[in-house]
Amino acid sequence: MKEIQDFLKKCGVYYLATIDGDSPRVRPFGTIEIFENHLYIQTGKSKDVFRQIEKNNKVELCAFNDGKWIRVSGNLIVDDRIEAKKNMLDKNPDLRYMYDENDDNTSVLYFESGRAVISSFTEEPKIIDF
Repeated sequence: MKEIQDFLKKCGVYYLATIDGDSPRVRPFGTIEIFENHLYIQTGKSKDVFRQIEKNNKVELCAFNDGKWIRVSGNLIVDDRIEAKKNMLDKNPDLRYMYDENDDNTSVLYFESGRAVISSFTEEPKIIDF
């Protein structure tokens, strides 16, 4: 899981895909943290992406860096605990101007289970199940 986090942090930005009705939606994200042995992302409950995940928690994210790309797919689970939110915001303090672990908007979500595939044009894909 650390390898996945490290890859995504090096990229800086990854793109998260969700389903909106019968259409895909993709948007840039930047938060990725490990907390209690789970891979977490963060968003706001007021955003369309959160409502889409509530309806269908199957997501995929993708990022590219240094000739390699990663795809991470799985099911996201909302974690409403203050500790999980605080961990995310403490590790990403630039988000604190918009979010607080005690507000009703901040949401952190973790991959219940997932698969990451790291690929390139020159190497065999590396599969990481977590």
